[in-house]
Amino acid sequence: MIVWVNGTFGAGKTSACRELVELLPGSSLFDPAEVGAALRQLLPERRLAEVTDFQDLPSWRRLVPETAAALLSEVPGTLVVPMTLLREEYRDEIFGALAARGLTVHHFVLHAEETILRERITADRQGPAARRRRLDQLPAYRDAQPWLHRDAHVLDTAGLTPRQVAQTLAQLVKDGAARCPIVRSAPGGGDTVAAAVLLFDEQDRVLLVDPVYKPSWEFPGGVVEAGEAPTDAAVREVAEELGLNLEPAALRLLAVDWEPAVDGRRGGLRLVYDGGRVTPGQRAALRLPPDELRAWRAVTPAEAADLLPPNRHRRLTAALAARTGHAPRYLEAGTPAALGLPTG
Repeated sequence: MIVWVNGTFGAGKTSACRELVELLPGSSLFDPAEVGAALRQLLPERRLAEVTDFQDLPSWRRLVPETAAALLSEVPGTLVVPMTLLREEYRDEIFGALAARGLTVHHFVLHAEETILRERITADRQGPAARRRRLDQLPAYRDAQPWLHRDAHVLDTAGLTPRQVAQTLAQLVKDGAARCPIVRSAPGGGDTVAAAVLLFDEQDRVLLVDPVYKPSWEFPGGVVEAGEAPTDAAVREVAEELGLNLEPAALRLLAVDWEPAVDGRRGGLRLVYDGGRVTPGQRAALRLPPDELRAWRAVTPAEAADLLPPNRHRRLTAALAARTGHAPRYLEAGTPAALGLPTG
């Protein structure tokens, strides 16, 4: 289990987490800033000069969940993580990776009004440069509060000692009040088969969804379950994710893409179906599961390039080309593979 204690400088994360470790039996402290410090030692200066914060390094966002999982494999129990995380897409990436490893995440934000935060930072025994850096982060925290307060359990620390904050956190962990609802199966050793459905509006824009567990947008769809036909899986996933009921016979296969396993994520076959047009009335009735999807959007192919990972966008491009042809496309890592088949 992960207890992620978020909040900006001056909120009291580190002090409260040290107290919390004493209150949660079998818990230990993990500061992801140490991963950032290691990367500063390992990466060349030219790479470090390209970012202003170690959180902007993809390697840091990959290593944090990997390190957390490795630590818990050595010392099972609870990992208390004091770490400021103000970018929602980074939260999606890291928490999604933790959930994919079967790790439950309890997400807290320690909060105080900005005047109190400024007083605490100014009174802290830091040098002028460190003090200025911490004060400069306050506008970013202010901007992040809408999604943070929606995503996490917020605890106002004004007037509370670190021990009192820790005691409150311990009780909330016990109650499960801050448990993130992301549920993903732990990665296995084999490849998977997944089915996605492309749905279109009157302008032939394609519908994409925004998952809460990853930083990029996706097609509606998901993994085919054991013994389930891919077409049935496509219909089931669209019903679960959008509340939209499709007929299996109405789906048309557009593309089959073999996706290699990358960065601990399983690969396998990815099937893309044409689900047809969705009427304005159907779009108005779409219902998203809040623990899985944040939003949906109808986009042009050009707009999709800014929302989808490159391999997904290549898959979309091939599927759209097949939609105007007569045969599905076979792809490998999103790139058409020569099979001697008609390309449409």
